[in-house]
Amino acid sequence: MFRSTVLALALAAAASPALAQPLSPYASAGEQQAAMSDGRVTSEQIVRAYLERIERIDRAGPKLNSVLALNPQAMADARRLDAERKAGRVRGPLHGVPVLIKDNIEMAGSLPTTAGSLALSANVTGRDAPLVKRLTDAGAIILGKTNLSEWANFRSTRSISGWSAVGGLVRNPYSLDRTACGSSSGSGAAIAAALSAVAIGTETDGSVTCPAAMNGIVGLKPTVGLVSRTHVVPISAEQDTAGPMTRTVADAAALLAAIAGSDPADPATKEADAKKADYLKALDRNALKGARIGVWHGFRGRSVHTDAVFDQALKVLEAQGAILVPLTGPDDATLGKIGELEGDTLRTEFKADLNTYLATTPAAVKSRTLADLIAFNAAEPRETPLFGQEIFEAAQAKPPITDPAYVEKRATARRMAREALDNMLVKNNLVAVVAPSNGPPSIVDPVNGSRFFGSPSSLPAVSGYPHLTVPAGYATGLPIGISFIGVAWSEPKLLAAGYAYEQASKARREPEFLPDLGARPEIARAYDPR
Repeated sequence: MFRSTVLALALAAAASPALAQPLSPYASAGEQQAAMSDGRVTSEQIVRAYLERIERIDRAGPKLNSVLALNPQAMADARRLDAERKAGRVRGPLHGVPVLIKDNIEMAGSLPTTAGSLALSANVTGRDAPLVKRLTDAGAIILGKTNLSEWANFRSTRSISGWSAVGGLVRNPYSLDRTACGSSSGSGAAIAAALSAVAIGTETDGSVTCPAAMNGIVGLKPTVGLVSRTHVVPISAEQDTAGPMTRTVADAAALLAAIAGSDPADPATKEADAKKADYLKALDRNALKGARIGVWHGFRGRSVHTDAVFDQALKVLEAQGAILVPLTGPDDATLGKIGELEGDTLRTEFKADLNTYLATTPAAVKSRTLADLIAFNAAEPRETPLFGQEIFEAAQAKPPITDPAYVEKRATARRMAREALDNMLVKNNLVAVVAPSNGPPSIVDPVNGSRFFGSPSSLPAVSGYPHLTVPAGYATGLPIGISFIGVAWSEPKLLAAGYAYEQASKARREPEFLPDLGARPEIARAYDPR
């Protein structure tokens, strides 16, 4: 019943009787923009309908727990932007379009930025992160803030992706017993379930691309430095970035165009203004024709379902004229060494960057350092009913970022990751490397943990290169994505390739909100054939 949805009903009631089709809640931002331009619907009607849908699906109904808080100014913002449109001013493709942002990103107003932690429940800073200011300047409406893996999944080695003490567990709308991945789990689940037009997530390693792939949507981790990180709760200034999470590649392009750009407060973005592009204009249905695409089978054999979906995706690429180039990627020893160095350096960076961030929070936030947070968690049972804070404790023991051993490890990790990707991308003159983004989402298991089938996210994360995931297919109804990885600043080519694949494959399907896979008819019959 949720697939027929509230938004279509609400908009049908508000629309003129002469209009034939109500606007689907799964309509893209581009389709919503066209409907507003044609006068078929207003931004106010879209926002109201999404707020009703969040109430019915996220807070009742299947109870996805994907939206932590709603912006009390959203309706007023929608009316203001409708008035601008009526007066002849349209700011661009996001004018009047609702967007959800992950709750480690600050926005001015009354909502705290918690990173999912009770320790930051009073973190009302009154500041807009520059990426939020860019969104609102582009005419987007901040609908609310999404749940996430607490502290962006950087508190415990035994964490449950998608769980936070503030918001509970985010559920995957394809099957509610399955992981929504993390850390941008709320953004992924909310967009899959059509609780907003588009969303913003953040990634240090896999935190945009994993929840995007496992919730059957598009996710882009941009080149580090293309999008400002100012006023975003950090893990690492070396790897953090925000990125779009959407139902279509075109919407990801529009969203990236809005948030990309230089920020004087974030030195990593000094080249962003010169490197950013018109990403929507770059989209081309024929972008794969003659394009050299490298095929990395680095995780083949771990999931027969993933292998089958990926093989079909390769056929689509080839049918669109892509020249597929088999690759010999880095071996397991190299990947393992990069992962070891990454884990070690991230802990050092987390301590330094989080302490710097906490020092800027309001006086009402009593935890001013990582050491304070460790003490807070130890004294607050609501923080540790499922797992502990081993990463926090390991990070607290790390030396400062001026430590020569740390500096050498970070340089080595980056060099190894870039060499691994450049050996594939540059030496073979490739537009992109493709690989499966993920295996099928596993069951959420608080006792034994979740099974993980591998991901290509670490190489682009450590190198700072861009990584796009696009829906590729399904394993017994569970989403699997295909990753497109390119060199730094290659977002126009990556998005164009992903768009051409998306338009040819038409792989994405709406979620069914099943309680578990046993509710699928073919499985139910097999479970009980009598």
